[in-house]
Amino acid sequence: MNPFSGFLKQWSKNRPLNEFVAWWDQLESVVVQVYREKMTIEEAEPIFAEVWLWLRRHYEGWEETLRPYWQQTKAAGEQTQTDPFQLLLNLETPAAILGNWRAMQHLPAAREALNHLLRDQGK
Repeated sequence: MNPFSGFLKQWSKNRPLNEFVAWWDQLESVVVQVYREKMTIEEAEPIFAEVWLWLRRHYEGWEETLRPYWQQTKAAGEQTQTDPFQLLLNLETPAAILGNWRAMQHLPAAREALNHLLRDQGK
């Protein structure tokens, strides 16, 4: 788990949110590792199949909640205009991660949105 998200999660009693964040952590890990070529496409495929499927099924329940949070973030140095969660969930295969700088630029926006939501849940 992202260390700061883990820190914030200690105050969140929202189990569905905590579960979503845990699955998102797995997505983030696969994206970074495949992009940096620390994980092969073959190694990523079974994880991708499970993680993306789960997140695609559950993101609809979080989309509206997360929208105001990601809209306050930046991607590529500009105000985020595209839903970073949907952008990453739209990747069809692990091969789509290779060389996908746009996806990498939107990972921090998604993480920041999750961290702000976790922070607000803990208040």
